[in-house]
Amino acid sequence: MIRSSTDGDCLIITLDRPDKANALTPDMLEKLAQTVEGATAKVVILTGTGRVFSAGADLDAARAGLAKSPLWERLSGAVANYAGLTITAINGTVAGGATGMVLACDLRISVAEAKFFYPVMRLGFLPQPSDVKRLGALVGPARTKFILMAGQKVPAGDALGWGLVDQIVPAEDLIGSAKVLASDALAASHAHITAIKRMI
Repeated sequence: MIRSSTDGDCLIITLDRPDKANALTPDMLEKLAQTVEGATAKVVILTGTGRVFSAGADLDAARAGLAKSPLWERLSGAVANYAGLTITAINGTVAGGATGMVLACDLRISVAEAKFFYPVMRLGFLPQPSDVKRLGALVGPARTKFILMAGQKVPAGDALGWGLVDQIVPAEDLIGSAKVLASDALAASHAHITAIKRMI
C-alpha cells in the first residue's frame, strides 16, 4: 500500500490504496515514516494513486486509537526535517491527518480537481499540533480556523491563492512537473541543498 521507486537521486513515495481513497492505516503510517527516515535521496516526492491523495486516517483505525497516535507527528517531523528537498505531488483531495505530511513538505503542487479539508471539529478529534502551526504559517490564523473550525473544503484554486499550494498542474504532468521543480536540487550537492534549506 506504500510504494517506493527511484529515478536517479529522486525518491518517489506513493500511497497506493485507491480502493479506500488512500486512507492511512497504522502499518501505512509506520512504513511512510520508515521510508522517509531511511531515505538518502536529494529529492523526495510524495504522491498518491487514484483521484484522492488521501482521505486521512482509516476510520475504523481512527476509532481504535489511530487519531491520537504519535505516528502522525513522527511522519510529519521526518518529512519536515528531511535533509533534501521534499515535494508533494497532490493527485487529488487531501483530508484529515494526511494533511500533515503535505504541510511538512517544502513544496506542494496539485491537480486542479483537488480539495483540502480537515474535519476534526465534526469528527471530534484534535488536529496534530504541528499541523496547526504549519497551516497557520502558510495561510494565517483566520483561514486556519476556516479549515479546522468551520470544516470548510478548500478548492485547489483557493488553496493556491492562500499559499497552501505552490502550483496547479495538469494531472498528466503531475510527476513530471515535480521533477522539473526538483531539477536544480538534483543538479546540486546534497550539502548545498541542506545548507539552503537550513537557512530558510
